[in-house]
Amino acid sequence: MTLTLLYDGGCPFCRNFAARSELSGGVDGLQIIDGRDDHVRRQNLRERGFALAKGAVLLEGDVVWHGSAAIAELCRRMEPTDQLLGILQGMFCDDTRSKILYPALLLARRVALNIRGLPVDPDR
Repeated sequence: MTLTLLYDGGCPFCRNFAARSELSGGVDGLQIIDGRDDHVRRQNLRERGFALAKGAVLLEGDVVWHGSAAIAELCRRMEPTDQLLGILQGMFCDDTRSKILYPALLLARRVALNIRGLPVDPDR
């Protein structure tokens, strides 16, 4: 099955992580989608309780991981060739550690979006 990461393309940190994951993450068939551009998919996920404003979404068939769970699952599957991804993998591959650290990523995202003049919630 295809593994799909839906991320906030308005956030430079999210965009960089997504690009590195795709190019250097070693996850075969990983599909990366900018959630700000894919309104239909974003709305479908929001209706199911997975708002992009609250975190990235990882999809595999009918299975959905959201926020810290999405990043943890993706990090567990990575075989990074990139040193930064290796560090991030070590930090976020554990669910408990990811839950603790993920709010800092959301805060960095909020600040970056604010600086860029973009809403935290792409649906508003």
